[in-house]
Amino acid sequence: MGVVIPLEEGKNKLASVKPLVDLTKVDMDRVNQLILSKAGSDVQMIPEVANHLISSGGKRLRPMLTLASASLFGYQGDAHVKLATSVEFMHTATLLHDDVVDESDLRRGRSTARMIWGNQASVLVGDFLLGQAFKMMVEVGSLDALDVLSTAASVIAEGEVLQLSVAKSMETTEDDYLSVIRAKTAALFAAAAEVGPIIANADKAGRNALKSYGMNLGLAFQLVDDALDYGGKAADLGKNVGDDFREGKITLPVILSYRRGTESERAFWRQAIEQGESSAENLEKALGLMNKYGALNDTIARALHYGTIARDALAPLPHSPIKAALLEVIDFSIQRVN
Repeated sequence: MGVVIPLEEGKNKLASVKPLVDLTKVDMDRVNQLILSKAGSDVQMIPEVANHLISSGGKRLRPMLTLASASLFGYQGDAHVKLATSVEFMHTATLLHDDVVDESDLRRGRSTARMIWGNQASVLVGDFLLGQAFKMMVEVGSLDALDVLSTAASVIAEGEVLQLSVAKSMETTEDDYLSVIRAKTAALFAAAAEVGPIIANADKAGRNALKSYGMNLGLAFQLVDDALDYGGKAADLGKNVGDDFREGKITLPVILSYRRGTESERAFWRQAIEQGESSAENLEKALGLMNKYGALNDTIARALHYGTIARDALAPLPHSPIKAALLEVIDFSIQRVN
């Protein structure tokens, strides 16, 4: 059952990450070389597991944000390449750990590392990548950048534990959910964008602008992901449609449908999510309830709200091709639902 979610009126041109990809291409080539180099190890399983996920076709949006945000403030050195690689390793480590916690079978259309090498290898290789990330941060020599990224690593871990604490509980509120995605997803977007102006010696206003941009872009990005799980296609998602439902994940479409439903409908959600009765028939019923109560449309409306905050965060900065590309990324992140 597909869901068509309307976008803002007057936006006919589909946004793209291509301008950002093109503007960061030279530096991203260097990042990709460094990724391959730093993922290497004499322990054969480490590069095998790491490269399985690293080469699986992700857009590398987070490291591009680091490169672009440094360029936005005229940075000329090499530190942004190491920091962008650190950001990607942190993200990859998080995915490896996430797939173990969530017991996921598919990631970006391929079997997860845990399905091939096991949970232990996935966790330990994730730890290796985090170690490599911190080594590169130290090599850069910026205590401020190290502080921002190490704080993000702690916040991400807190978000994982918070998600566990509210897992499969229909008493989870929208505020609880936002706390989880702010920590799990948005914190790394914010850090990735903030370290660019840090190494470019930008003023506090510049740092804060990029931090706010990254945080709110991350919130919008995750909200759209959560809507796509019920209204997207497997080819676009890189996972099976309805995986969140089958895993009993409490996301905003579920929360809104539950809160707005009748007592019998709320009993259905408790049965499906808390007791794990996630059959194909129940998924269809869940989609029907989401449509009935406008839960997917309202999830996208929340994403548009955070996208607007991200756009406003960059407003005081002078116009440039990099700024235009960063603004287009906001539209791209939300238009994925079309």
